[in-house]
Amino acid sequence: MVSKTLRSDPPDAETASHRLMLRSGLIHQVAAGVYSYLPLALRSLRKIENIIREEMDAAGGQELMMPALQPQELWEQTGRRKAFGDNMFSLQDRRGRPMVLAPTHEEVITNVVKANVQSYRDLPLILYQIQTKFRDEPRPRAGLVRVREFDMKDAYSFNADEASLDESYQAMAQAYRNIFRRCGLPVVMAEADSGAIGGKDSHEFLLATDTGEDTVITCPSCSYTANAEKAESTHPEVKAEPEEALEEVVTPGIKTILGLAEFLGVPESKTLKAVFYMSDGEPLFVTIRGDLDVNEVKLKNALQSHDLRLAEDHEVKAAGLVAGSASAIGLENIKRVADVSITSGSNFVVGANKPDTHFKGANYPRDFQADIVTDIALAQPGQLCPRCGHVLDSTKGIEVGHIFKLGTFFSEALGADFLDSEGQQHPITMGCYGIGVGRLLAAAVEQNNDENGIVFPIPIAPYQAHLVGLNIATGEVAEAAEKLYGELQDAGIEVLFDDREDAAAGVKFNDADLMGLPVRLVVSPRNLKAGVVEIKGRTDSEAGNVPLDGVVAAVRERLAAD
Repeated sequence: MVSKTLRSDPPDAETASHRLMLRSGLIHQVAAGVYSYLPLALRSLRKIENIIREEMDAAGGQELMMPALQPQELWEQTGRRKAFGDNMFSLQDRRGRPMVLAPTHEEVITNVVKANVQSYRDLPLILYQIQTKFRDEPRPRAGLVRVREFDMKDAYSFNADEASLDESYQAMAQAYRNIFRRCGLPVVMAEADSGAIGGKDSHEFLLATDTGEDTVITCPSCSYTANAEKAESTHPEVKAEPEEALEEVVTPGIKTILGLAEFLGVPESKTLKAVFYMSDGEPLFVTIRGDLDVNEVKLKNALQSHDLRLAEDHEVKAAGLVAGSASAIGLENIKRVADVSITSGSNFVVGANKPDTHFKGANYPRDFQADIVTDIALAQPGQLCPRCGHVLDSTKGIEVGHIFKLGTFFSEALGADFLDSEGQQHPITMGCYGIGVGRLLAAAVEQNNDENGIVFPIPIAPYQAHLVGLNIATGEVAEAAEKLYGELQDAGIEVLFDDREDAAAGVKFNDADLMGLPVRLVVSPRNLKAGVVEIKGRTDSEAGNVPLDGVVAAVRERLAAD
């Protein structure tokens, strides 16, 4: 094979999947966030793609292919060129016309449907493709989990109304469940934020793993499940008290909420935290209860901001803010956003807007105001479920699929309309549905491995069996191994044959474990003398022997059992 295994871990590999996919020769890094899929990985990817195609077709989808290179004008019509910002690769053609490399295809697919759908009789419609996408991620990481070029299955539904959209949405959700089940991967379906894609309802499919970059908030009681970016929670109430007078207190060297609470002998829930951001280039002052944290996705959505980040020290000073002792009291000429937690409770401790000084007895709205008051708090385990009041839990996961209800945003922006049965014109109602194919493979490796290497789920393993020949230079072994190789292939079993003459037995066994194929077969002089072939499942603790004429049946039995 073109790929070679590595004996040691690559120095820059952060996660198990990244490390094992490089070591086993599945992928080769070309640049940061850009990888070549080598033969083993490509075989797995093709299996994933075939499963996806079968389920999408069964759900009524029709496959097409759209260009990755697109005119920027389409993205400007929907306003998403600005929304994607620096994450979008852009270029000019030889005539100076601005072009982009597509991170997704809502604009182009809407343009296609606009030209081909005129009547309600043409709806509903589901179109999909498996194609390369480009996103200039600021921090590519974890191998195929977060990359700048990747293969994606993206599907789009076109419906006459919300009720029809809901039918398509549920059909796609079931198709996704089928896809992940057939790939041998247990997933969690969670409510999610729509991000730059836009739209209303949105759900993610996540594969649980300790190294996942997504946090899922779950309720063991009522099964409420949501990505932390979207999740809601009920916070413990702060006891209401009669409002006290505002009192200035000296707090020397106190810069943190924890330090402030300990110094004054109050719970963190009786303090208000100030956080400084830059939103689309303008300073932003955020107030939230001291025991809570800001959910930056909720904050960005509340502001409808394209670019939100924490303010740097020089920006804080330029805005006249005092880090460690700031509050919204007396604050002017800066946008102020507050979490709804400030509306319950009273007599909070807040910054006095001068060094080493705070106020006690601060109350909203008596002492300070906000331009926006909304839920911008990050839901966390230990808080209470918004549905049933049970204590929330959390788990880590990798997002492997995402579905959205887009509504009429794209059809209205691009003029994709249809005529109803009475000849009235309406914008088409849309949904979109994505699966990262390479990320799904990486997530499968991340979840299925042990100290020796990958443990491939059978449906997406590059090969079903790994045939190892020992002392292959011996004519008898070579002849028997070649004969068995042919019999396995004739029986329809996908088999990888390790016929290296210069590799020791230990090296071959280590490589077999590293690559993680479901069944290992060993042909050796000693086995042949006994008339058997050694057989071992990837997760078996011990190997067994089967007669030469029973190998095919034994492999089939192992594959069926798992």
